[in-house]
Amino acid sequence: MSGPWEGLPRDLSAELRAEQQSLAAEIIREIRSAVPEFARPMSGQFGAGIQQGVETALAEFIDRVAGLPAPDLRQVRVYRSLGRGELAEGRSLDALQAAFRLGARIAWRRYARVARRHGLGPEQLVTLAEAVFAHIDEVAAASVQGYMDARTDRAGALGRARHRLLDLLLSGGADPDPAELAAAAQSADWPLPALLAGVSLDPRSAAPAAPRPTARQPLARVAAFGSRPPGDGRLPEHVLANLDDPQPHLLLPDPATTLTDPRVTAALQGRGAVIGPAVPPALAAQSLRWARLVRVSLPQAPEQPVDCRDRLADLLLLTDPALVRLIAERRLAPLAPLTPKQRDRLAATLLAWLQTGRGTAPQVAARLGIHPQTARQRLHRVHRLFGPSLSSPDARFELEVALRATPRP
Repeated sequence: MSGPWEGLPRDLSAELRAEQQSLAAEIIREIRSAVPEFARPMSGQFGAGIQQGVETALAEFIDRVAGLPAPDLRQVRVYRSLGRGELAEGRSLDALQAAFRLGARIAWRRYARVARRHGLGPEQLVTLAEAVFAHIDEVAAASVQGYMDARTDRAGALGRARHRLLDLLLSGGADPDPAELAAAAQSADWPLPALLAGVSLDPRSAAPAAPRPTARQPLARVAAFGSRPPGDGRLPEHVLANLDDPQPHLLLPDPATTLTDPRVTAALQGRGAVIGPAVPPALAAQSLRWARLVRVSLPQAPEQPVDCRDRLADLLLLTDPALVRLIAERRLAPLAPLTPKQRDRLAATLLAWLQTGRGTAPQVAARLGIHPQTARQRLHRVHRLFGPSLSSPDARFELEVALRATPRP
């Protein structure tokens, strides 16, 4: 591979090679002193990786000055291993790039002294500087590629672990094994919350975007995700999601907090989202089931998210529709002979009367938005139709259940 080192005298390589061992030690010492992320004992895999990386880079540069062939795949793997090691150690690429820049400056200072002793003139010293920094750019590029490859690999592994955890949480089995659940959560790098909520989404709406990795942060779930502006539709990394399912869904950890995240509120807009009740992890499948029950009961997909906490009574009715129909047939029988318009008006009046605590005509009128005299006339007819049953607490309860479950025009 051609480069500025081809403009250097090949016999310079012997003098540079004599400096290699002490130069490597100096570079490592200075990096540990000047870059905080590397200020740790040079032991184990960390120390071996740094030592091998520095020595390989110096040896390869000298080989190029000597006119030897371009680096082989083994050498490139050393640099990529450096990048992978940075990810494994939880460091960003910033620290590695700082170490490369510092190492290049130290190498240049040492090589410049050797070159002057060798009799190189100013133009060749410039060429030497270009060669040093061109070489470190190639080393840095290979290390960045290793870092990105490792992050992609980890993203895939964590993504699969998260998917397995989501399946386990939503398997629907009673009392999932706590040990199995804890192990799956640990493997997925997802701390089990005290409470979570299932979210049912309308499959016909556009899916919220999955989070995308950034290059500057260590991987946390599928990847590390930098902050994004509110409203860009991207889910935060701690939200478990299956958007490819025929019934797409999410699991929100600590829903009281997660639902205040602008990324979550933005992602749920226009998705026909229904948020299930907050439950312990063992009941995650129930939370999602309840959310789905409410969603399919809605006449159309809601633009704004629907919170099941505001519809617990309706949810109770949806859990056994056959029983609710039986109650309605029995309790609302007095309305059967009326025309549909009459039934709707009197049913609404009776429900308003029950929901206002057997309120007065003005209270019912205010709730329905009608004139008090109209409300009074309707209430008289309701009492004639239903008679003594309106005095029974049990009958009133069943009436409200039946009326709440009856679709309104």
